[in-house]
Formats: sequence, C-alpha cells, structure tokens
Amino acid sequence: MHPAVPVATIRSQVPLPLQFGDGFRTSARAITFDGLVDGREHLAIGLGNRATVPADATQLDVPLVRPHSECLTGDVLGSQRCDCGPQLREAVERIGETGGYLLYLRQEGRDIGLYAKLDAYLLQDQGLDTYAANEALGFGADERQYVVAAQMLLALGCPRIALLSNNPDKAGQLARLGIEITEELRTGVHLSPDNADYLVAKAELGGHQIALDHRILKLGGGAGASGG
Repeated sequence: MHPAVPVATIRSQVPLPLQFGDGFRTSARAITFDGLVDGREHLAIGLGNRATVPADATQLDVPLVRPHSECLTGDVLGSQRCDCGPQLREAVERIGETGGYLLYLRQEGRDIGLYAKLDAYLLQDQGLDTYAANEALGFGADERQYVVAAQMLLALGCPRIALLSNNPDKAGQLARLGIEITEELRTGVHLSPDNADYLVAKAELGGHQIALDHRILKLGGGAGASGG
C-alpha cells in the first residue's frame, strides 16, 4: 500500500445490466466501498472479464480503467456543451472489450458541484473559457483529486492499470499515488457545434491530448470561448 493512500475496502457488489440510448447493451458489476477519504459514494463498474463475481481475470491481467467524473448534464441529460456523455458510452464499450473498470467519481463540474457548474456556464456564455469561469467563481481551474480513485483500484487488487484518458493530470496524480500505468489510451474526439470551444480549451489550456483537427478549429473560435 502506498503511504499516501489510506486503505479502502469493498463494501458490496451487485450485477448491473446496462443499456444505452443507442441500444448498446452489456453486463456490468457495480462495486461500492468503505473508507473512501472524501466520504462520497463513488462507484467502480466492472466490465468485460471484471463484470462477474468473482471476476474471471487472471493475476497477470492488467485492466483497462477510465476514471470518469460525474456529469449530470452530459451523462444523463445528453447536454451538448461537453463530451462527457459520449466519453462514458465509449469507455463502457471499450473497457468491456478488454476487461477492466470504469470509476464513476462524484466530481461534478471538475469537482465544483452542479450549481456552481451551471453558474460557470453563464459566465462561459459571456465569453469566459471553461477554466476561467471556474476561477471567476473562486475555484481552481480543476479541483479534482484522485486519491479515492487510487483507493478504489488498490481495494480491487489493481496496482497496475492501462489508463483510458486524454487528461495527463489523471495519469500524473495516479502515478504519484503509487498506481503503475502500463499504457495510456486516448478516448475519441466527440465533437458537436456546441462543444468545439470547450474541446479547444481542454487541449490548449488543460493539456488534454485532443487532436485539434480542422473540424474543431473551424467550429471553435479558440480557447477563450465557451464550453461545458
């Protein structure tokens, strides 16, 4: 156990069949925890060879893992201001193909909360980018910490993972917390007319590994414009 990571334990596991709006279906396993340092109800979703209890993964299997921050507007309501909903859908299918976990982290609005995120949207509509809007409200550009993600992975017996993310901060924090990342895989670019500037801001200001191809640059006005 890494000294910076307090011990968490598995609290419960339950089968969770999933079906998305496009008809995609898969088996999954929802896992809850005791001892998470922030006291929130974060979930691990086991997929593929981790969807059953007990999981049929071997000791040598390195799971594919996506830490996904909760986004009510994108994940549930289908908001086009961000790419969170499509990333969630993509991650479930890709992890299911190889076996691993989606860590569903209760970090709405890069951990500023739902109401504050909606306040930030108003500021973005006035011309601030997604990071500057958070800062204008008195928050950091990105408030998220990933100690709970490391706790969950260690409780699941996964000190080594392949990471599905475009965000280098996730990789850096997990590595500093003692999680060995054997491979980093990128998510797709989920572009809409309403999230182009948001994607540009994530790439240019947040350091996300997003290919700024001509489609995004044509739709987006640059990192200073609005986003989710």
